Amino acid sequence: MNSIIKTEDSISSTWFLDSIIHSTNELVVIINKTGIIEEISDAYAEFLGIKRENALGRNVSEIIENTRLLEVVETGIADIESTQRINGKNMIATRIPINKDGETVGAFGRVLFKDVDDLKKLYEKIDKMKTELNLYKSRFLKLNSSKYNVDSIIGSSKSISQLKTNIKIVAKTNSNVLILGESGTGKELFAHAVHSSSKRDNKPFICINCGSIPEELMESELFGYEEGAFTGAKKGGKIGLFQAANSGTIFLDEIGDLPMSMQVKILRFLQDREIQKVGASVREVVDVRIVAATNKNLEEMVKTGQFRSDLYYRLNVITIKVPPLRERKDDITELSKFLVEKFTAKEDMETRRISDKTLEYLKLYDWPGNIRELENVLERAVNFLGNGLTILPEHLPEALTGRKQDFNTKTLKEITDEVEINAIVSFLIHHKNNKTETANALGISRTSLYEKMKKYEISDEN
Repeated sequence: MNSIIKTEDSISSTWFLDSIIHSTNELVVIINKTGIIEEISDAYAEFLGIKRENALGRNVSEIIENTRLLEVVETGIADIESTQRINGKNMIATRIPINKDGETVGAFGRVLFKDVDDLKKLYEKIDKMKTELNLYKSRFLKLNSSKYNVDSIIGSSKSISQLKTNIKIVAKTNSNVLILGESGTGKELFAHAVHSSSKRDNKPFICINCGSIPEELMESELFGYEEGAFTGAKKGGKIGLFQAANSGTIFLDEIGDLPMSMQVKILRFLQDREIQKVGASVREVVDVRIVAATNKNLEEMVKTGQFRSDLYYRLNVITIKVPPLRERKDDITELSKFLVEKFTAKEDMETRRISDKTLEYLKLYDWPGNIRELENVLERAVNFLGNGLTILPEHLPEALTGRKQDFNTKTLKEITDEVEINAIVSFLIHHKNNKTETANALGISRTSLYEKMKKYEISDEN
């Protein structure tokens, strides 16, 4: 670096140079080619323990201890960020030659750090800030990362197996994905699986429910805002969720509930891949992949003017259709066992099983609420089990079995006794009151049969 400043006849003649030197807290000094100090900042003079006017016009070697400004003038070579001992402290300074018409006519010196210890403290402060930043990033990614993958999708039916394969294929691209399915089918699970199978899996995965954010706040939440953009705006502004998800994936759940005003802004982002904060005059590039989901018929909404056709076609690059539970009943056994294990583990309960008869009832039902309804039904059944370990048909709602239940008035013993009485009476009638045949059919001894008949006061004539 040969030169930074080109001067007129007098190095310090320009008014702005004078203004800069005397308005800064920087430690700066300017000498001419003979080593005479022509300018020195008040801050530097104070640091040296002299008055500024007493330094002007004197040789720099008389004022600044161990100065190398004279060497810079002689050689015309800059001395960048080297140490210099002044007042018993090791400081760091930069010295630059001042050239005019190819000739060195002076030099400019600036103290970067008054003490090397200050530099060490700065490094320590920066290291601390880096550590804290990495901690915040780690926490952010932990809170905003995919919690599920393709293996989290429970089911082995033909439709689900094909979906799992398709997800692994489409996840490798950066194309937008639209997930369609009825309420309760687990569309968010499929969105997580798309992200975790992609190249962005170690980047943020941010979920946004388009129906839960008030329309007047949605733009600032998604795209952020500048300081003073509106009343109540935070000092320094705020980044939006799109910026927070940079390099990762944004999941726009319930995209069908997106207000028309925001549909325009999302469309513009998809076209330009840029966002503009509220109150900002510039646009910023953001790299995010959009995965959207809805239980609404977007094609019908386009026809009725409720959803922009251009946004629909932009989102609908790759479509994943999640089948309702009634179309994948082969998965009900696997799903039911998984959900019961999940609930009992969460509540720290002993594992419960589901009887075959109960599974038959579950498979016969059409599940308008899909997997969410199945989960609720099984959780309810586990709660009503008490100390029992097997979910029986009587633990299911009447809508599934057609039988009425009264869990509030009967104990488990009363229920089991009633089942046992009905079984004994039915078998006695079937075997025309033949005790031996009845006992054999029930899998008990004739003596046990008589004991139970006596216990329940079942007449021999039955």
